[in-house]
Amino acid sequence: MRVVFVHGACVRDGAWWWHRTAERLRERGVPSVAPALPSCGEAGRPGGTGGPGLPEDVAAVRRVLLGSEEPTVVVAHSYGGIVTAEAAARIGSVRHLLLISSYLPEPGQSLSDFGRGGPAPFLDVDPEAGTFGVRPELLVDTFLPDCDPRIQAQAADHLARQSLRVTGQPVGAAAWQQVPSTYLVCAQDRGTPARLQREFARRAGRAVEIDAGHHPFLSRPAEVRDLLLTL
Repeated sequence: MRVVFVHGACVRDGAWWWHRTAERLRERGVPSVAPALPSCGEAGRPGGTGGPGLPEDVAAVRRVLLGSEEPTVVVAHSYGGIVTAEAAARIGSVRHLLLISSYLPEPGQSLSDFGRGGPAPFLDVDPEAGTFGVRPELLVDTFLPDCDPRIQAQAADHLARQSLRVTGQPVGAAAWQQVPSTYLVCAQDRGTPARLQREFARRAGRAVEIDAGHHPFLSRPAEVRDLLLTL
């Protein structure tokens, strides 16, 4: 078994965001990888007008998934669920999807279809540059209130401006319709409220709740590892 982690929006260095859970999986002999998402500027080209978008993110994750025939669990966080819906479709080695505070789009849906009438207050949108990002001053209170202060201090160094175009680009497939899926509801999430997560989770095969904020793989890594090992 291996785990492929797909991170959320407006961050870079995916391996850092997943490192606390990845370390605990490695102790149990389970390898993992976190593909770089080009729309977050992780592939050399900056995000923005004319920069990489959702198709490039899908292609990057799909390359990693097709690079091994080992049975794989894909873990998608937040925006990562949009990427995974298409990237993990029709790949035989993918045995399970774990969606964390995430989205499960139907074919033809985009991230904007899950919006609430405008940009969230914790986002800074620059239409002229074609990017959006998390407001650094709201990062901890919104996304990391239950994390260790050390993690909170380091997280700001791993934010990114992402291509705004990803919000309107539709997916072409829905892997969660083909592959067994589990939705992890983060009950204390201030970014994506639990009531919305529970609505999204109705599309998954089953739902599990954890008393954590938006990043349980940083604040409650042992619990996320244990859930993964049951899959």
